[in-house]
Amino acid sequence: MINKPVALITGGATGIGAACCRALVAEGFHVGIHYRKSAERAKNLLAEIKDGFLIQADLTNMEQIDMMVAKLKDITGCVDVLVNNAGHSINADILSMKIEQFDEQRALTRGIWYLTKRILRQFMLRSSAGRVINISSVVGHIGNAGQAPYTMEKAALDAFTKSLAQEMAGRNILVNSVAPGVIETDMTEELPPEVKEKIMANITLGRIGKPDEIAEVVAFLAKKGTYITGSVIHVNGGLYGG
Repeated sequence: MINKPVALITGGATGIGAACCRALVAEGFHVGIHYRKSAERAKNLLAEIKDGFLIQADLTNMEQIDMMVAKLKDITGCVDVLVNNAGHSINADILSMKIEQFDEQRALTRGIWYLTKRILRQFMLRSSAGRVINISSVVGHIGNAGQAPYTMEKAALDAFTKSLAQEMAGRNILVNSVAPGVIETDMTEELPPEVKEKIMANITLGRIGKPDEIAEVVAFLAKKGTYITGSVIHVNGGLYGG
């Protein structure tokens, strides 16, 4: 078994997830890099950070989550920190979005709930310790045209954080959200310059954030933050004050 704390980061191969993997390894964690399709990027990240392992699953599939938890038991025997970072956005306005697209967006939130339930039962409650860190979004608080289901799910993730923190009271398990603003990821790189300029006009710091700036808050919550639970920490350069 592993002789250091273990952190599992879902969607860990790219963007904010990859930054979280790097930050948590730097804090002394053995890191599980979860991925769904980004196998090559996950392998490259593991080669870079060295202190970790790969684990693949589709988080919209409950059977795959069960198999994932079984593998975690075999690989590490523990999970001390769960970072629910995996996410995707299906974009369309309410008039054009199909119910199947809405259900696809909702399915990931269901998977996050189920994975958290399994990690709590299998690992954290047995050790009477743990941290759950949910990566939500500023759009769950301010909304965004053409992303109604996505914003609904991100708002739900923050509500989940607050409710679960209360359920874990007295069990030495802390639950918090980190809500990023506009961050340099594959998605924002594709935005036209004029769109980026419009976004930055509403950000107090006048720039888009970096994945590392989210990861440093996640690392703080994972390692320190002993009197923080049920909170949503906004990291958005002043786009939204919370």
